[in-house]
Amino acid sequence: MKTPPEECIVHVVDDDPALRRSLRFLFESVGWQVRLYAAAEEFLELAAPPAQPSCLLLDIRMPAMSGLELQQVLRERGIAIPILFMTGHADVSMAVQALKSGAADFIEKPYKDQAILDAVAAAMRHSDESLQAMHRREEASHALAVLSPREREVARLVAQGHPNKQIAATLGISEKTVHIHRHHVMEKAGVSSAAELARLMLRADPAALD
Repeated sequence: MKTPPEECIVHVVDDDPALRRSLRFLFESVGWQVRLYAAAEEFLELAAPPAQPSCLLLDIRMPAMSGLELQQVLRERGIAIPILFMTGHADVSMAVQALKSGAADFIEKPYKDQAILDAVAAAMRHSDESLQAMHRREEASHALAVLSPREREVARLVAQGHPNKQIAATLGISEKTVHIHRHHVMEKAGVSSAAELARLMLRADPAALD
């Protein structure tokens, strides 16, 4: 994991104040930042796509909005954050439903400290990897955004491995023009080969060369 622990945030949503306090002490003991919420609605007021590695530790049963309902709202809003559900023994079937809906894991109460630390650490690694991948996609998209429409057409064909003569025939332009566009594409995108260009385009959009 590239991000230091002190830049990671654990969000805890549970209506039990004693449990919230104990979890704060536990998570802060390993260096994570902690945010506490007494209700799902309180978390939703502040919810936004995470800008740093984060996870949500969520009680599956709460008086007003349940953990499952909060999970659904976050999915509808497009807020991707690893969710760990805390459940009682009777709630295991609900936890399985939560996993099918995309939850990272569930932890049965009463939990063991090391088990919950391991689960949160795994969720943080996943969050960190997702954010790093998103940043790489954004950087690749920005690098390609400066290409003109014609340069994008040439770039796609170059990345697919087509020679200049074939690209010229496909686009109805001269080989010399293809060569000029190809040079501009490489220069603007900051790459030196068709293979590098292909990697850049696929990083920005996995379907770019389909």
